[in-house]
Order: sequence, then C-alpha cells, then structure tokens
Amino acid sequence: MRLNTADAAFLVGDAAALAAMPGTPPLEPFSPRVLDLFDALSKALLSRPDVRRFPDLAALAFWCRRAAMEERRKPYLDGEFRLGRGMAFHIAPGNVPLNFAYSLAAGLLAGNANAVRLPSEPFPQAALVCAALEELLAGAFSDLRPYAACLRYPRESGLTEALSALCDARIIWGGDETVRRVRAFPLKPRAAEICFADRWSACVIDSGAYLAHADRDALARDFYNDTYLNDQRSCAAPRAVLWLGEREGEARADFWPRVEAIAAAEYDWPAALAVAKREAFCRIAADCPGARLLTRGNLLVRVELPALTPAAMELHPGGGFFLETAADSLDALLPVCGEKCQTVTHYGVKREAFHAFLRAHRPRGADRMVPIGRALEFSLTWDGVDLIRRLSRAAVCEASVKEDPT
Repeated sequence: MRLNTADAAFLVGDAAALAAMPGTPPLEPFSPRVLDLFDALSKALLSRPDVRRFPDLAALAFWCRRAAMEERRKPYLDGEFRLGRGMAFHIAPGNVPLNFAYSLAAGLLAGNANAVRLPSEPFPQAALVCAALEELLAGAFSDLRPYAACLRYPRESGLTEALSALCDARIIWGGDETVRRVRAFPLKPRAAEICFADRWSACVIDSGAYLAHADRDALARDFYNDTYLNDQRSCAAPRAVLWLGEREGEARADFWPRVEAIAAAEYDWPAALAVAKREAFCRIAADCPGARLLTRGNLLVRVELPALTPAAMELHPGGGFFLETAADSLDALLPVCGEKCQTVTHYGVKREAFHAFLRAHRPRGADRMVPIGRALEFSLTWDGVDLIRRLSRAAVCEASVKEDPT
C-alpha cells in the first residue's frame, strides 16, 4: 500500500524511511547498537539546561542509561534466539507527554523498525526528545535511521489505516474509544496487537509505617509526582488511597497537608478543573451513600467513601481528586481490582501481603504493585504484558546431528 504523507509532520525520520520500514530487516532484541543509541540519547538529554524544568524528561534520560538497559536485558538472556517482528506501529496517548518515547524504546529494544504517531498536543518535552533523537539518527547513528520515525498527522488522515495494513505489530495507547476506532482498521493476518485501554490505579499506605517514616516530606513528594505531574490523567496515577492500621486518622492529618503544600507551590491547574471536581463529587455522592467531602478548596479534593467502588473510580476527573477509605486489610481493594485496575502504589505493605491477596482472590486486575514514587516508572512488562517477547518472535533451531558442545 502506498503511503500518502502529505499531511504528516515528521519530528524524527522522514517519508522515505517510513515507506521503507516494511522491508527493513529486524534486529535481535537488545542490539548493542540500539543500547548505544539510548545511552547517547540519555547523555544528550541530561546535557540540556532545560531538563530540570521537566521531571518526566529527566526520568526518561535516566531510564535510557546503558547501565539501566543492561539490567533490563538480563531476564532475556535465556539462550532463546529472537528477532523483532518487523515493523511496529505505535499510537501514543494524548495525555502523557513522553509515553511515545517509552513505546518507541520498547519497539527498538525488541528489534523492530518503528513508526510512532505522536499526540496532537505539541508537548515541549516531546519536542526536546524528538530533536535529540533526530540529531543522533542524522549523525553518529545514521545506520539506525530506518528503524525510527515519529510523526504527527490529523485524525482524518488515512495514515492510521495505511500503517495498520503494513505493520507486523500495532501498539495502541489510549482510551477505550481510541482502541475501538483503531481496531476498525485491519492488520495483516500474522500481525500482533497490544492494546492499552482505559485503566485506573490506587494507593495503599500503612498508617503506622507512614508515621514512623524518617522523611515524610520525601514520601509526600513521591506521591505528588505519581499523581499531579500528569494532571492525574495517567492510568498509573492513583485515584484512591486506602489507609491501613489503627493510626489512620493521625496519618491522614499529617500526610495530606504535606502533599497540598507541594501542589500549592508547583501545580498549575486549569480553572475548569474546579467545576469538574465539584461535579464529580456530586455524582459520586449520588451513587455512593455515605460519601463525604473532606476538603473545602479545589487544589486537593478528598472524598471519603465507606468502601471503594468501581463507579466512583470511573467518575474521577483528575487534577488532584482523591477517593479515600480506611480498612484493616488489603481485602478492601478487591472491589476496584477488576480488569480495569492497573497499578497499586504502596508504602509499608510487604510484598508477601500482596502475594497472599492475589492468591486468595485472583483478581482480574492489579498488574503492578510498586512503591510510592514509581507509579509512572515505565517497565518493559506493562499491564501484565512482556513487551519484548510480544514484539519479537522466537526462532527455534534444533540440531540434526550431534554437536560438540565446545
């Protein structure tokens, strides 16, 4: 199928590279040359004076370091020979500025040539990453130029349909409606597809462990980074907080003012959110008897519930809006641990307690249990999907004669 890129704007790569991708030979996962590229990208981003303006940009730069990549490579050193599937087509979400970069990274690390549709909003962080990557691919890493193209084009363009027909793997990040719309465009019969649709997340804090924490301001900062940095719009950003232990009242009274102080100093939020938050509370109160509004302002809104419910999680408006309840065990999480539950951040809860909860209830969701501060930290296993294995293929090579093991 011929690609019409007349209405596309390329931030990385060009139309010629994109058109050649279906015939570009795949690489082995974790190719040394790809690891070199990401290490160079890390250094390029960290050398920029404006990296401090964007915590998510700094996090990406550290994520791309060679040492970090080598650690991620270790689980795949199992003797299995793999190659990328071929061409991967990524559709990035519109609500997380740098998600596209992590998706591209997963595709490259798995050995694919990658076409990435960027969000329509021109996030400055995305522009910085694309500029640095384009410079590297136009210079010292020109041999990898056929493996990456990042472009922006209008929804009514025919490129999504055309790229879907050409690709060997399609990765859709976005809401349920985005997934449904893109799935209307057929793939090749052997093409793989990974869909990351609407999901929610929660947080669990053991009150006794929290009050014993030596640096509660740091924990509040980590929670702020998990939630406010992306306007609480990421699927991994906690919408609800479950307090455990007998001292939950004391812990709440100490924790929330610390979070609000950081938000007051740093969070720039649109006025329209004030109306959305109040409307969300009214709708939750109508659906959930016993719901109580615990705050007066709009910067940080807390709604206490007798129990967490899927309906309340669905009505979440973002921008510093938190459902809250207290209980004596992780079982209180179960009502919101259906297939829509992605991440549970936590402090003071042992890993064995989560294992026991998962074994006892076998929920359809809760794919990640990570410490507070790591909600947005991208992993190559995301939403329970091993991206390297899903975006590559195994080539089984069996001997026909006895071989000398040396």
